[in-house]
Amino acid sequence: FDKRMWKQDIQGSIAYAKAIEKVGIITAEERDQIVEGLGKVSEEWAAGKFEIKPGDEDIHTANERRLTEIIGAVAGKLHTGRSRNDQVATDTRLWVVEAERDILKDMGTLLEAGAEFARKHIDILMAGYTHLQPAQPIRFSHWLMSHMTPLMRDADRLRDMIPRANQCPLGSGALAGNAFGVDREFLAKELGFDGVTDNSLDSVCDRDFVVEFLMWHALMLTHLSQLAEDLIINNLLKCVEMSDLYATGSSLMPQKKNPDALELLRGKAGIALGKAVGLTATLKGLPRAYNKDLQEDKVPLFEAVDTVKDCLAIATGVIVTMTPHPDNLMKALCPEMLATDLADYLVRKGVPFRETHHISGACVRLAEEKKVSIDTLTLEQLQGIDSRFEADVMNVWDYEVSVERKSSIGGTSKKTVLDQIEKCIAFARTL
Repeated sequence: FDKRMWKQDIQGSIAYAKAIEKVGIITAEERDQIVEGLGKVSEEWAAGKFEIKPGDEDIHTANERRLTEIIGAVAGKLHTGRSRNDQVATDTRLWVVEAERDILKDMGTLLEAGAEFARKHIDILMAGYTHLQPAQPIRFSHWLMSHMTPLMRDADRLRDMIPRANQCPLGSGALAGNAFGVDREFLAKELGFDGVTDNSLDSVCDRDFVVEFLMWHALMLTHLSQLAEDLIINNLLKCVEMSDLYATGSSLMPQKKNPDALELLRGKAGIALGKAVGLTATLKGLPRAYNKDLQEDKVPLFEAVDTVKDCLAIATGVIVTMTPHPDNLMKALCPEMLATDLADYLVRKGVPFRETHHISGACVRLAEEKKVSIDTLTLEQLQGIDSRFEADVMNVWDYEVSVERKSSIGGTSKKTVLDQIEKCIAFARTL
C-alpha cells in the first residue's frame, strides 16, 4: 500500500546519491548511473508499467530491486549509510507536505465558492437559532459565512503545520546517525525541506506530523459535519433545496429526495476521529527508536487525505448548486424574535438593559396570554406595561432594521457580512 509514495522514494534516493558522491562513497559516474536509472524507474511508475514482484517488501525494496535490474551492482552502493528507517520517514514527510499543500488549494476553492455564494444571496433574511429555538433574525449570508469562518481557521492551522512536517530526517541512519558524514543540509535543500531534524533517534520514530494531520482532519471534517447538519435541517424545512446532483430518491417512496451527500459528509467526522485516536494509541507505548508498529501510520494517513479531498470537493459542489428559497426562509421569522430589539428600544432611551429585559418579557407574556403576535400589541397595551414606550416603538417590528442594527464587526448587517465575505475571499486566494 505504500506504493503511493513511489515518487517521494525516488526523489529521496536521487538526493541521497548526490550526497554520498559529495563525500566520496561513489564516483560521479556512479552517481549519474544511479540518477539515470532512478529516472527510468520513475518513468515506469508514471506510465503504470512498474511491475511489483512477490519479494518486494515495500516501496523502498521494490525501487531498489528494479534499479539493480536496470543498472546492475552499482545500485547496491545507494543504501550506504542509509536505513529504511530514515528512508520511510523522509518519504512520508515529503508525501504529507505535498498532500497538505494540495488540500490547501482545495480549501481555497471551497472558501471562495462559499463566500461568492454568500455575496450573491446577501439580501436574504432568515431565522437565527440557539438551542434550535428561534432567536434573532440574521442574513442567510451571515449564516453561511459562520460555516466558512471555522474552515478558514482550519486552513490556517493546516498551513501552520507544514513547516513542522517539512523537516528532513534523511541522513539519520537506522537511529544513531550517518557514519559517512553526509551533508544533511544539502539533502534538505535538494528535497525542498525547510530544515533538518535535530535528533537522529527521534527522526526515525517521529510521527507527530501524521498525528497532527489526522487530528486536523478530524476537526475539519467536524466543521463540514456541522455545515451538513444545518443544511439537512434547512432542506427538511424547504428553506434550502439540494441539487439532484447531491441527492437521491428512495427505492420505494417516489416522493423522497434524500440529501445523501450531506449525510455522508456528516458521517465522516466520527470515523476521522477514530483514525486519529487509533494511531495515537499505537504510538503511546513505543520505545525509542524505530518499531514496526510505525508502519500502521500509512493506511489511516492515506485514507484521511483521500477523505478530506473528496469531502472538500463534495461540500463545494453542494454549496454552489443548492438553491435557497427566500420566502420559506422568511416564513421562519416571527415577531417574537424581535423581543430583544424591543428591549434595546428602551435602552436607547436610557433605561438599564436588565430592566428593559424584564419589560420586554412582560410584553411577550401579554401577547401569549392574549394569543396574539407581539407586534400586534397596541401602543396603549405597551404603555400599560411601561409608560416610556412612545409611538416610534412600532418601528421595532422590522426585520431588515433589526439586522442592520447589528453593524459591529462580525455582525449580521449587510456591510459587516460583505466585509466578512471580502476577508474570506482574500484569505482563500493566499492558499
